[in-house]
Amino acid sequence: MASLVLAYLALAYLFLPALWSHHEREPGLASLPMITRTSADIPGDPLNVGLVGDKEDIVRAMTAAGWYAADPVTLRSSVEIVGSVILDRPYRDAPVSPLYYQGKKQQLAFEKPDGRSADRRNHVRFWKVLESGDDTRPVWLGSATFDRGVGLSHDTGQVTHHIASDIDAERNLLMTDLRKARVVSSFFQISGIGPTLFGRNGGGDPYYTDGEIHLAVLMPGAAIGPVDPATLPPPALIALKDTVWRSISDQVGAR
Repeated sequence: MASLVLAYLALAYLFLPALWSHHEREPGLASLPMITRTSADIPGDPLNVGLVGDKEDIVRAMTAAGWYAADPVTLRSSVEIVGSVILDRPYRDAPVSPLYYQGKKQQLAFEKPDGRSADRRNHVRFWKVLESGDDTRPVWLGSATFDRGVGLSHDTGQVTHHIASDIDAERNLLMTDLRKARVVSSFFQISGIGPTLFGRNGGGDPYYTDGEIHLAVLMPGAAIGPVDPATLPPPALIALKDTVWRSISDQVGAR
């Protein structure tokens, strides 16, 4: 029995995580944590997207893709978002609550409305994690999730947005929007938190993910990108893991 337990621990906590970890295209990210924290230092939303480019490139690309820069959290914007939800009126650049990565609040935040009010929306937060990546430009990591409605946090009881559990779908939506806007030169992926079926964020909302971070290399300046940017393939073992995961997540999502 002891041998079986040791074998399980080695497989689950050493061997498989090592196999699933890959940062061959941005080795500077390999040692970084892959999850955000709340202001109370509770684990928040995992990182699942990334962009390569200057801040100006990101703002230009996200705007072209139909995503709006979020207003800062102020008394006025807080009142406006409450009014948007209660009165079902538009607020396309509503503020997003702060999350922290390595002690820093998000540096950029964008959203894409889903319906009239700020009750439901696609949104993403970004942090600059490398000043100079493999192509000498800054690398940003972010957390993209879908707000499905407003309610009380399962952990603190505070009023908050609740996220949809399939966070990979939100990641894929953002990458698709950037592709359609022709602001990307190429895509690639690296390991994030790893395959997760029963994760919970800082509000206590469940989520599941294949644990990969998808990154878009943005076109510099106002340059127009290709219609079909190259997607650099992950290592064969990662591709196999992703294929297996899709069949599992399809079953989870069908429940």
